[in-house]
Amino acid sequence: MARNVAVIIGSLRKESFSRKLANALIPLSKPALDLKLIEIADLQLYSEDTEKNPPREWIAFRDAVRPADAVLFVTPEYNRSVPGCLKNAIDVGSRPYGSSVWSGKPACVISNSPGNIGGFGANHHLRQSLVFLDMPVLQQPEAYIAGANKLVNDKGEIEEQAKRDFLTKIMQTFAGWIEKTASK
Repeated sequence: MARNVAVIIGSLRKESFSRKLANALIPLSKPALDLKLIEIADLQLYSEDTEKNPPREWIAFRDAVRPADAVLFVTPEYNRSVPGCLKNAIDVGSRPYGSSVWSGKPACVISNSPGNIGGFGANHHLRQSLVFLDMPVLQQPEAYIAGANKLVNDKGEIEEQAKRDFLTKIMQTFAGWIEKTASK
C-alpha cells in the first residue's frame, strides 16, 4: 500500500520551478508513495494572537497535513534561505504549542535553483527547522537540484535521463526512509 505524502511547495508562483518539479515527481514516486500537494498560498501570517480564533485556512492546512505519513518539501532558495511563505506554513503547522502536525513525520527536502548551487542554503536552513520539529529528515542522497529552469519540459516530464534517475532514486530512498522511521 502506498504511503501518503504531503508535498509542501516553497513557492507561490503558479508556474514556479518548484511546482513543476513537484508535479514531475508524482509519477516517479509510484507505486510506493502517493504524493498530494498541499497549498500554502492562502495562509495568513502566523500570530499567536490569532490562535484563539484561527482562520479557516490554518485549520484546513493543519487538517490536510495531519493524516499524512510523511512530508516532502520542494523549495527554491530566496536570499540563501527558505522562502517566507514556507517558513510561515511551518509555523502555522507547528502551533498551537503541543499540537504540531509535523511531529514524528519523516521528511525529505528537495531544493532547486536555476543556478549551480541548487538551493543549498534553503535546504540546510529548512533542515534546521525540521530537526526542531521532531521530523526525521532523509540524510542521503541530498537533493540540491541545479538548472531548475530547464529541468521539466512542456509535458511536465524530466527529460534528462540522469536527473530523472537521480530523482527516482531519491523517491525510492524516501519510501524506504518512511518505512524505517514512520510511526506505525
